[in-house]
Amino acid sequence: MSRARCTARPFTGGLTTPGTVFEITKTGTETVLHSFGASGEGVQPEAALISVKGTLYGTTSGGGANGSGTVYSITPGGTEKALYSFPGSVYGNGVPVAGLIDVDGTLYGTTKGNGYSSGMVFSITTGGNLKVLHRFGKGHDGAFPAAALLDVNGTLYGTTAGGGKYGRGTVFSVSTAGKEQVLYSFGASGFFDGTSPLSPLIDVHGTLYGTTMQGGAHGQGGAVFSMTTGGTENLVFSFDGSHGSQPLAGLIDVKGMLYGTTSVGGVKNVGTAYSTTTSGEEQVLHSFGKGTDGQSPRASLVEVHGMLYSTTYNGGTNHPRSGGDGTVFALTP
Repeated sequence: MSRARCTARPFTGGLTTPGTVFEITKTGTETVLHSFGASGEGVQPEAALISVKGTLYGTTSGGGANGSGTVYSITPGGTEKALYSFPGSVYGNGVPVAGLIDVDGTLYGTTKGNGYSSGMVFSITTGGNLKVLHRFGKGHDGAFPAAALLDVNGTLYGTTAGGGKYGRGTVFSVSTAGKEQVLYSFGASGFFDGTSPLSPLIDVHGTLYGTTMQGGAHGQGGAVFSMTTGGTENLVFSFDGSHGSQPLAGLIDVKGMLYGTTSVGGVKNVGTAYSTTTSGEEQVLHSFGKGTDGQSPRASLVEVHGMLYSTTYNGGTNHPRSGGDGTVFALTP
């Protein structure tokens, strides 16, 4: 892979400021493929793109025909098309902030809801035919999914930032036919098991791993946790501030080592990149805030030929008075 194609977060660039799709080489040459903002096409992309047979697919958290976000496709050459606009009513369950996954040619995703609804899990064809698999808010089933789904042998797994038995988030499974099951409700031991998971899960040899934005053994710094597909949760590592705090991003597995980022904490309290073993031996790889390296990483890392890549939400060399508009960075594990 010689270049990556990504989305820029809302309010940060493009011809009309509602976000962009861009590509960047490993040496740092960036090209804008598409600037959002045209009528009905969607604005404010917050999620990663996926590639299906050479076409890229993603979501926007706003805009579209009804103002509640879209699913869109874009060619590597920059031709964008809104495939589906989420309903704009208070019961529309729109606002997708997570990316999509591809399961045998069908795309699956989540929406976090719009304040009056608790979000949903959906499937959509590459032609734009959407089907609601599960609407949250039916008791303790969870609420406000903000992360992409994970496919494990045909069953989809995900997290909700709220809801559940204790109102502090869940890990759930849902079949492709729409049967949803809560595997774990955070808050069973107060804050110690972690609360408010915002990131996707990963599968490491049949065990699921994820992060929570808050909770853990040190209070509200967040945690790394593991989960069996049967619903047994284990706290792997709790952030204490010095090693980072409030991980908004998920994990990646590189040869049995887990890597991630925190949005705050570290030496300058503007985030870290870290590694941890599955048994909880954590190490800070980089503390952000050392000049132009960026601040507040919120996206998961990706691994390309032994190097780790991601983005920061703030910092960098541009517009120093406002704190910078973010960076794309590479990190040696």
